[in-house]
Amino acid sequence: MSGRRASLRPQSARVHWVVLIGALIALAVALLVEGYTQHLAGIGDDAAVSSGSASAVPAAVTRGGPMIDARGATPATARPHARTIALTFDDGPDPRWTPEILRVLRRHGAHATFFMVGTAAIAHPDLVRAVVAAGDEVGVHTLTHVDLSTAPEWRRQLEMQTAQQAIVDATGRTTSLLRPPYSSGNDAVTDSLWSAIRSAGTDGYLTVLSTRDGQDWRRPGAAAIERAIVPRDGSGQVVLLHDGGGDRSQTVRALDAALTRLDAESYTVTTVGRAFGVEGTSQAASLPDRLAAAMTVWGIRLSDLLVGAITVALVLSGIVMLVRAILVLATAARHRRQTRGRHRPSAPARPEVVDPVTVIVPAYNEAAGIEAAVRSLVASTHPVEVIVVDDGSTDGTADIVEALGLPVVVIRQSNGGKPAALNAGLRAASHDIVVMVDGDTVFEPGTVHALIQPLADPAVGAVSGNTKIINRQGVLGAWQHIEYVVGFNLDRRLFDVAECMPTVPGAIGAFRRSALERVGGVSDDTLAEDTDLTMALCRDGWRVVYEDDARAWTEAPASLGALWRQRYRWCYGTIQAMWKHRGALVQGGQAGKLGRRGLVYLLILQVLLPLFAPVVDLFAVYGLVFLDPGRIAALWLAFLALQAGMAWYAFRIDKEPLRPLWTLPLQQVVYRQLMYLVVIQSVFTAFAGTHLRWHRMERYGTLSAPVTAETGS
Repeated sequence: MSGRRASLRPQSARVHWVVLIGALIALAVALLVEGYTQHLAGIGDDAAVSSGSASAVPAAVTRGGPMIDARGATPATARPHARTIALTFDDGPDPRWTPEILRVLRRHGAHATFFMVGTAAIAHPDLVRAVVAAGDEVGVHTLTHVDLSTAPEWRRQLEMQTAQQAIVDATGRTTSLLRPPYSSGNDAVTDSLWSAIRSAGTDGYLTVLSTRDGQDWRRPGAAAIERAIVPRDGSGQVVLLHDGGGDRSQTVRALDAALTRLDAESYTVTTVGRAFGVEGTSQAASLPDRLAAAMTVWGIRLSDLLVGAITVALVLSGIVMLVRAILVLATAARHRRQTRGRHRPSAPARPEVVDPVTVIVPAYNEAAGIEAAVRSLVASTHPVEVIVVDDGSTDGTADIVEALGLPVVVIRQSNGGKPAALNAGLRAASHDIVVMVDGDTVFEPGTVHALIQPLADPAVGAVSGNTKIINRQGVLGAWQHIEYVVGFNLDRRLFDVAECMPTVPGAIGAFRRSALERVGGVSDDTLAEDTDLTMALCRDGWRVVYEDDARAWTEAPASLGALWRQRYRWCYGTIQAMWKHRGALVQGGQAGKLGRRGLVYLLILQVLLPLFAPVVDLFAVYGLVFLDPGRIAALWLAFLALQAGMAWYAFRIDKEPLRPLWTLPLQQVVYRQLMYLVVIQSVFTAFAGTHLRWHRMERYGTLSAPVTAETGS
C-alpha cells in the first residue's frame, strides 16, 4: 500500500486524550452523585431499627426527654411542655401529601416540624419554602434517608451537611434540628446511634426523637393512627408521622380527626422549637453558606439531568442497534436471495463480461508481500494487465517484481502517496475496466472474473469485492476476522440493496475507467481515498455494488499498535470524506441515496454511537453498583446474543467456519472499546483541524499465492 510517513503531533494527541479523560471523569462523578443520591439508600417504610448494645448510652439519655443536646461534654435532654404536642413529619417533602398536610394544619391553626430528606428537598424546593412560609419548622432527616447508626463517619458528615445545604438553598436559612432516620424513642438508642448523635452534636445539631409513633408507615387505618396520635394523660409529646415515603392518605384523614380532638381537649399543637421553648432553631445562612449550598444543589440537579438524558440516549441507542440488526439481517438475506437467484438455471442470462482488465497495484515498501500479490494476479483465469506502481519504496519492492520475470508493468515514481500512485497506474492502463488492489492482498484465480461481472449493467460504475483476513490466527486476528465478516461484509450487502455504497475497499475494487476519469481520478483530499472515490462516483450518478463471490485475502495488523494506526487513518479519512461529500444530503438520484441513506447511516452507526460508547460502559458499571446487577447482566447478555446471532448468520452466508466466534464475548469487552476510542480520537482530530497523513502498515510476509476459497479458513 502506498503512503507517506507522517502522524498526528504528539502534543495535539495528548490534548485530545486529556479532554476525553476529563469528560469521562466528569461523567463518572455525575454518575456517582446520581447513584449515591438516588439509589444507594431511599425513603421507605420507616420501621425503627433498635437492635444492638446500649451499654455506652448515658442513662440521662436513655431515661431522658426526646430532645437530646449533645453539643457539650455532658449531654442534656428536654421534654415538651404539658398538654403540648410537638407534631413532626418525616421523609418529605412530597408533592402530593405535604400540601394536603399543610392545608389540614392551617384549617386547625396548628403547626408542625418537617424533618426533610435532602434529595426530596432538592427535588421540591417550593414545598420547603411553603412549609417555612406557613410558620412551620424544618429539620434535617439526612440526604438519602440513610441509617446513621450504621454509616461511617465520613458518610454521616456528608449526609447531614448536604441535607442542610438543600434546606439552605431552598430557604436561605439553616436549621439546628436533626432526626436520624429509623430512630424512635430514647429507650431505643443504641451505642451506634448514640455515636451518630454525638457526632451530630459536635456539628451543632439538636437531635429530636419521638415519644408517640403514629405507626402510619404500617398503614393500619386512619382510626388507628388517630388513636396513636392523641395522648391519654395530658402530658407533652413528640408525635412521629410521615408526609413522604408512600401513600399517606390515612395520615391526612387521621391528622384531621386527631387535631379536632386535641383542640377539644385544649392541647397546643406546634413545632418542636416552640414545644420545647428553644429559640433560634432556624438562622439566616451566611453568604458563603448560601453559595456553597447553591453549588452543591445545582451539581446534584445537573447530575440528575445528565443521567436522565443518558438514560433516554441509551434507550434510543438500543432501539437503533435493534433496528440496525433487523435491517442488516433482512437486507443480507435479500442480497443472498438475489445472488443465488442469478445462478439458477431458470434465471435470465446476464451478459458475461470477458473484456480484458487492467489491475493496478500501488506499492510502497511492500517487499514482504508483493511477490505473492503479483503472482496471484498473474495466475488469474481472466485476461489481465498487471501494473505495479512503486511509490518511492526504499526496500527494493520494484526490484522484486522485475526479478520475477512475469508479464507485469512496473512504474517507478518518487513518493507521492497512494492516490498519486493509483492515478499513475490509471494513466498507463490499456483497458476500459480497472481493478485496484493493495500490495498486501492476494486474489484467488477466479476473483477478477467474478469481480467485474456486475459491470455488465451499464449503470454500475464500481464493484466492491469480499475482503478476507488471511492471518486470522490468534485472538486479535480472530477479532478482525469477525469484524470483516460481520461488520464490513454485512454492511456492504445492506449498502448494495439500499444503493448507497460508501466504500469500495482499496484491497479489492473494480471500476469503469470512464467513470474514474469523469470524477477526476483518485483524489488526495482525504486519507480514505477509497471512500472518497466511491462517494464521488455515487454523486456522479453511478451505482456501486457488492460482489461477495469475488474474494481477496489481505494481511491484518498483528499488534494493537498497528491496528490502532490503521483504523485511526481509516476512520479519520472516512470522516473527511463524509464532510467533503455532505452536499449529497440535498441532491437527488444516486447522490441523494448516498447522502440520505449512506451518510446518515455512517454518521449514526460509525460516528455518533461510538462516541457514546464510553458513556454506555460507564453506565453499565453504574448499573452494576447502584441498580439491579442481574438486570444489567441480562441486558448485556441480550446484546451479546444479538451480536452472536448476527455473527452466526454472517458466517453462514459467507461460508466461514464458526470456530472464531468463541472470541466474540471478549471482542465485545475489549476490541469494541478499542475501536470506539479510535473513532473518538478521530473526531477530536477532525474538530481540532489537525492534519493527519499516512501511516504505513507493517507487513508480516504471511501472504501466499495462489489461494483457494478454503485457504486460511
